[in-house]
Amino acid sequence: MADLYINGSWTGAADGGTRDVLDPADGSVLAHVDEAGKSDVDDAVGAARRAFDDGPWRTTTAGERATALRAIVDGLRTNREDLARIESLDTGKTIAEAETDVDDITAVFDYYADTAGKDEGRVVDTGVKGAISRIVYEPIGVCALIAPWNYPLLQMSWKLAPALAAGNTCVIKPSEVTPLATIELVRIIAATGLPAGVLNLLLGDGAGTGAPMTEHPGVDMVSFTGGLETGKRIMATCAADVKNVALELGGKNPNVVFDDADFDSAVDYALNAVFFHSGQVCSAGARLIIQENLHDRFVDELARRAARIKLGRGQDEGVEVGPLVSEAHRAKVERYIQTAKDEGALLRCGGKRPDDPALADGFFLEPTIFDRCDRTMTIVREEVFGPVLSVETFVSEDEAVFLANDTEFGLAGAVWTADAGRGQRVAQRLRHGTVWINDYHPYVPQAEWGGFGKSGIGRELGPTGLEEYRESKHIWQNTDPAPMRWFNRQEQ
Repeated sequence: MADLYINGSWTGAADGGTRDVLDPADGSVLAHVDEAGKSDVDDAVGAARRAFDDGPWRTTTAGERATALRAIVDGLRTNREDLARIESLDTGKTIAEAETDVDDITAVFDYYADTAGKDEGRVVDTGVKGAISRIVYEPIGVCALIAPWNYPLLQMSWKLAPALAAGNTCVIKPSEVTPLATIELVRIIAATGLPAGVLNLLLGDGAGTGAPMTEHPGVDMVSFTGGLETGKRIMATCAADVKNVALELGGKNPNVVFDDADFDSAVDYALNAVFFHSGQVCSAGARLIIQENLHDRFVDELARRAARIKLGRGQDEGVEVGPLVSEAHRAKVERYIQTAKDEGALLRCGGKRPDDPALADGFFLEPTIFDRCDRTMTIVREEVFGPVLSVETFVSEDEAVFLANDTEFGLAGAVWTADAGRGQRVAQRLRHGTVWINDYHPYVPQAEWGGFGKSGIGRELGPTGLEEYRESKHIWQNTDPAPMRWFNRQEQ
């Protein structure tokens, strides 16, 4: 077994640590993988440090780095089906979802290959004769990149592609729950001939592997996507060493529907907003905020369609939604469901494990809708991260905006209306990093992604996503130096 990639070589964990990776569709063991300890972290960070300080990567031109990223793009396209199959098995998502993920990460690497050399600095007009003033961009150094379990490949690509494009070296860690596709991704990248130490892969949990990575003095920058509490700890750790940090910490995202919205489209997208990937999406539209006079008809139809969603193994034909990622995560979502009942929310559909005996061994949970919710309820306030929708109502536009912004998070949200002016007004007033009008979930690599409030700090994707991995430097050159005569004027 050799699942760690350190300094250009595949290796096992120094202390022999391993972990079982489970199939969420039936609980069986998919693979046994190495689990890195502190000495492995030291080796990986040391390799990345040497590759940055002494190796060729930092001094490559933007064009050379772009060529390297395009080689990765070619590898991703060649291995699309294998990567999608592994991602589907590992996360439980459908093959169609996994194939979309692979296409998206390919687009991300392609975008940063094109972007890397387009902004290499600027000349500043100083107004000073004989002075040349330039702003140039340089890589930060060694980056620790930690991705979550719900989108292992996609979230890692959002970090790794710009980090490499900027000239950094990296130590990456996927979630211990879903590491398999990331291992395959690194095999694809390694085959392109990336210099040793530029990319290093560690596997393990947050306590044993993630914490030593973020605390390591050889790391210059940490990018983390995951839970709020873990993000707070990482931010505190980075503050102690004044490290650069970027955090994407989830959301509690409103989907606001006005009574003039196209009914069929709004219902269809409301289902997709919350139940795609079993609701295990940081930007999931888990809060339906609907105009009061549309409520009954809309929620009746939503519950009818949700109850017909086909659950099953993600690799099976016709399956629309797979299992939750683990038994522990399903139990967490089930606790939220019970709390919603206890606090008086009305269960309209779901709320339990499916009756189908063929699904009994997997971590499945039926799509669930709770009606008559209000802003005091736990299910409205906290991120459930599962196939659970809460429904609130509003009367006026101002009330809709108030409810949509009534969250400590601010990642994403949507507004549905036939009134273009109202759509723009509401979008401007929503305190969320991404706002869709008459749509939900699309993103492109060219557009920044990130949130307000406790959804995190920094941005991924777009030009700003590259800036997260670069330092700006001001270089001033006096082309005609002469004595200044500021001091010792009596000697002149």
